[in-house]
Amino acid sequence: MNLRPTAREQPEVNLTSLIDVVLLLLIFFMVTTSFVRETEILLQLPEAETAPVASQEESLEITITAQGDYLVNGRQVINRRPATLRRAMAQEAGERRDFSVVIRADARASHQAVVTAMDMAGRLGFGKINIATVEQPVGDVR
Repeated sequence: MNLRPTAREQPEVNLTSLIDVVLLLLIFFMVTTSFVRETEILLQLPEAETAPVASQEESLEITITAQGDYLVNGRQVINRRPATLRRAMAQEAGERRDFSVVIRADARASHQAVVTAMDMAGRLGFGKINIATVEQPVGDVR
C-alpha cells in the first residue's frame, strides 16, 4: 500500500479570455457612447456702468408688478399670457429691433414672469436686454 499523499496539481487560472472580454466591453462602450453637447446660450454679461439707461424713445420698457402683471412702455397688458405680452411688445416696437429692452421687475414679482419677458424679447429678435436695478442707500437694509 502506498500511503504517501499524491501531489495535486495546482489549478491554473487562464486570464487571457478574461482580458479579451474586458477589452471588447471597453471598445463597445467607447464606440456606443454619444457625446452630446447640451444646448448653450451665448451670454454677454454686463459690466457696471454709471451711465443712465437709454431714453424711452430708444428702448422698450417692460415693467412687471408684484402680482405678475406686465406693462409695456407704461401701458398695461390685458392679461398675463406670454402670447399677449409678445403681441404688445411687437406692437410697441413695430419693425425695429435695434434698440434695447429694459425689464423692470418688482422685488416680489415671480422669477417666471421675468424669464417670460426675457424669452418674449428674445423670440421677437431683440439683441440687447437690460435688467434695471434700483440702487439702495448704504444705510437702508431691508
